[in-house]
Amino acid sequence: MTATHEDLVRELAAELPHWLPTQRWFAGKDRPVQAVHPVSWTTVTDGDPLLIHLVVEVEQGTRREPYQLLVGSRQAEIPDVASSAAIGVESGLTCYEASGDADLTAVLLDLIAQEETIGDLTFEKEPGAEVTGGLRAHPITTEQSNTSLVFGSQYILKLFRKLTPGLNKDLMLHRALREVGCQHIADPLGSITGVLDGEPTTIGMLQRFLPDAADGWVMATTSVRDLMADPALAPGEHGGDFSGEAYRLGKAVAQVHADLRAALGTEPADRDNLDATVDAMTERLDRVAAQVPELVPHVPGLRSAFEEIRSVPVPVEMQYVHGDLHLGQVLRTLNGWLLLDFEGEPAASIAERAALRSALRDVAGMLRSFDYAAQQLLVGQPADPLLTEAGMSWARHNRDAFCDGYAKIAGSDPRDSTALLRALELDKAVYEVSYEHANRPDWLVVPLASIERIMTEGS
Repeated sequence: MTATHEDLVRELAAELPHWLPTQRWFAGKDRPVQAVHPVSWTTVTDGDPLLIHLVVEVEQGTRREPYQLLVGSRQAEIPDVASSAAIGVESGLTCYEASGDADLTAVLLDLIAQEETIGDLTFEKEPGAEVTGGLRAHPITTEQSNTSLVFGSQYILKLFRKLTPGLNKDLMLHRALREVGCQHIADPLGSITGVLDGEPTTIGMLQRFLPDAADGWVMATTSVRDLMADPALAPGEHGGDFSGEAYRLGKAVAQVHADLRAALGTEPADRDNLDATVDAMTERLDRVAAQVPELVPHVPGLRSAFEEIRSVPVPVEMQYVHGDLHLGQVLRTLNGWLLLDFEGEPAASIAERAALRSALRDVAGMLRSFDYAAQQLLVGQPADPLLTEAGMSWARHNRDAFCDGYAKIAGSDPRDSTALLRALELDKAVYEVSYEHANRPDWLVVPLASIERIMTEGS
């Protein structure tokens, strides 16, 4: 690293408190950024253009969290990237967040294919994987908490924006599932590892890209739209019925859970573990209710639903799970459903993401996603009882199909675990209330309506 580059990094850090909150992947939009401190930086390509891998610590009151950036710089004009990527610096150089620069990001794939090491960055292939370089990349613009780059029609590289020391859970679980021959993931092909707090840390994961795969959320919401065009029909009677896919998705999720158990084992949860779960749910409920007045009328019922977990028979089997499963985390290929992004909830702590959970937590997440798909076309629209009932009928129809598929593989029906599944679904809805209140106030009606429904009719 030359002295000039060190000066540039300091100038960039001074600009980032204003720039970071404008980025979709930045998770700290809930409070002001006081300062940004450079932690480490590596010159990936020198000269013109310049590519620097930069890790910074973002200071927000008592919270300090590390993020990674790809910073590009050119003597000429910024290439064809989003205007929000530009980072102004005093030196007169044109600097920008470089994930949208196809020329610079192509280097990352080449380095993985060649298994190079540059400074603290190690680029490597997975054992037995074949990776070919020489491809240009474009970013997926719909992603929120991370940045994924698609190289041609062959590979996808996920860059983890908010870093945690050590092996990322997403890569760890993909490796474990590959080892047991899981058919419902895209195999990992390579990784990029840096150093954080003196520990090797995953900063990127390369997988096979599936250009012909269909997005689960798009498929589901298209089905809802078809039904609402003729809401007098029953959900299973219209041409876009999704229940067959929901059934197959339930089977796929159950198989992934079985594969995770085979690869990484299970642990029993005793009464103390269940009590701790109730305490954590209640603590989140109280915290969110203090911020969102609309949740307050539901607090007594929610607290009672959480307390029912204390009487669940023990032991309860705990295992590694997806942790943030919803329709946007699954793809339909010609060969079946694939699950993506095993990192866990973006807002969860490191300890929460790493903890073993009941497999019902993933089931609850998917059930909540069916509710979201059913209601998303109604958000911001005048109340229409016929469309509302059509949406709820669609959600019930597909939740049942999903659970039927899950039970077919698991050998037990998740709906039989009434108290635990209900509490987990309600806890997820409380999380959604907090998220929507902070990010999309118009959508707050969705989890609130779901809480009222679940409290009235059960999970």
